[in-house]
Parts: sequence; C-alpha cells; structure tokens
Amino acid sequence: MNQVIFYTRTQCGLCEDAKITLKLLQDELGFEMNEIDIEESDELTERFGLMIPVVELGGEILQYGQIDYFTLSKRLHEKTR
Repeated sequence: MNQVIFYTRTQCGLCEDAKITLKLLQDELGFEMNEIDIEESDELTERFGLMIPVVELGGEILQYGQIDYFTLSKRLHEKTR
C-alpha cells in the first residue's frame, strides 16, 4: 500500500485545509497517510519551512503550499495506479 507523507506544522490554516483534502482522497484511493510536524525536527523545518504543507509520495513532492483537490487527485491517481 502506498504511503503519503504529509508535512505540516501547528497553527497552519493551509495545513488544515490540505488535511481535509487528503482525507477525502484517502477514502477514494486507500493510501496510508503519515502526518509529520516539521517543528519537531530542525532539519525538516529548514527543508520545508516555507513550503508547508507538503504532500510527498515515494520521495517525490506531489504538491506544496496551496493544496487543491483536483491537482493532488490527478498526481495521486498517476502515482497509485
């Protein structure tokens, strides 16, 4: 089963919106989601600080910042089929 990594941080409105989008797509596509708070790691904060939220699958960033359902759905369908 595919595992989507969702990089997020606390008090992030874009992250909350992206999480709702991911939950909808998770129901549809059946992938596992691993949510990681970047504030728990200096390395992750440095890597993703200005990009949050970030959706990654298989080491590839599928979308970041403003996550939209249609773009992410298309990318996930390409990668999970």
